[in-house]
Amino acid sequence: MRLQLFLVVGSLLVALPTLAQRRQVTVAADGSGDFKTVQAAFDAVPDGNITPIIIIVKKGTYKEKLTLAKGKNHVRLVGTDVAQTVLTFDDYNQRIDPATGKNIGTSGSGSIHIYGDDFSARNITFENSAGPVGQAVAAWVSGDQASFVDCRFLGFQDTLYTYGYGSRQYYKNCYIEGTVDFIFGSSTAWFEDCTIFGKRGGFFTAASTPDTTRYGYVFKNCKLTGDAPAGSFFLGRPWRPYAKVVYLTCTMSAIVKPEGWDEWGKESNKQTSYYGEYQSTGPGAAPKSRVAWSHQLTPQEAQQYTRDRVLRGWQPSK
Repeated sequence: MRLQLFLVVGSLLVALPTLAQRRQVTVAADGSGDFKTVQAAFDAVPDGNITPIIIIVKKGTYKEKLTLAKGKNHVRLVGTDVAQTVLTFDDYNQRIDPATGKNIGTSGSGSIHIYGDDFSARNITFENSAGPVGQAVAAWVSGDQASFVDCRFLGFQDTLYTYGYGSRQYYKNCYIEGTVDFIFGSSTAWFEDCTIFGKRGGFFTAASTPDTTRYGYVFKNCKLTGDAPAGSFFLGRPWRPYAKVVYLTCTMSAIVKPEGWDEWGKESNKQTSYYGEYQSTGPGAAPKSRVAWSHQLTPQEAQQYTRDRVLRGWQPSK
């Protein structure tokens, strides 16, 4: 009996270091993985985590209200198929919070809230399925050094909320769709080789860049397209006075308004915001028709917009 007990305890002691060192888990709704929900996998990430943890998400539609808490850092979220790995929820600004009796608000509508630093996602669709009901955020991103590669962001108004003050965010080969202000917030974000798809008509961006921040949104080699009517989309408007948005060598379809930019009804925004383009192409590129207070960059000015400089030295993995 003592021998058997010794063997059992010994085997447990051998197994414990292996479990402690495990850095990859799988989420599968059918129960074939380590977790059935993405939130359960997020909750299992240690607080104050210091080494990367990979969360593989198998194909499926996961209807969950997700939060990656502050301190749960270095998470790598990897889907097995971008079109068939969908994280979705249907909250919206005017929905009543039963706990408070008040509207949940724009931030509260997010299908996923990302507070942890050094987060990355690949081959994942982030969706708000509430439909055209006003502000309804698909992804709310606050953590610093957040990277999204080969991902999709689906919604209508306020699809992607780059919330984090001082946060650096990177979007590579992503698809982002929406209507009004569907890329918005105060973070510094670099978008490269992305498809920005406008529906119905509206504004591609509503940056709220702080006055102390040199760079807001930079779009490099992106495609601005959509099924909205011709001339129905502005490139952006300033949610806050010092909004900064620049498009570098982007292709623009006919849905882009010739004037390009809107001052959001406030004359002083023309002096404080900074909106620029460099070598835009396509039927929506109309440099001579753009508002006079926007900028057509010179080659020397465009050279100031490098990924390394915009992201303040952070080198996101591709």
